[in-house]
Amino acid sequence: MNRYLTVMLGAAIGGLARYLVGSAVMQRFSGRFPLGTLVVNVTGCFLIGILLPLLTERGEPRPNLRLFLIVGVLGGYTTFSSFAWETFQAVDEGSRWIGFANVALSVILGYLAVWCGTWLVRR
Repeated sequence: MNRYLTVMLGAAIGGLARYLVGSAVMQRFSGRFPLGTLVVNVTGCFLIGILLPLLTERGEPRPNLRLFLIVGVLGGYTTFSSFAWETFQAVDEGSRWIGFANVALSVILGYLAVWCGTWLVRR
């Protein structure tokens, strides 16, 4: 049961962080493009690029910390389900280029963010 509570607490924190970051971005940069979700996905990818190498490649494995940070916090923070829905909505409403841009930018910038985070930790 302890593992479930660890993940649940992390997910609550991650979900709240996702809401706060996404809302702040969309209030500052309003428009049709789902920039709040893009920022959350890219920063989440960057954080996992930092955290996973730290938790798995350095020192002793800490399974509870990994459950809390990766599965819980980052799992609650990154929102590819929102990404998929917002992309679908854009295409469904006739904004195919917005849908395409959201997919392309999320995947490319997400990969680059993981690469940068991992590079920072491993150098």
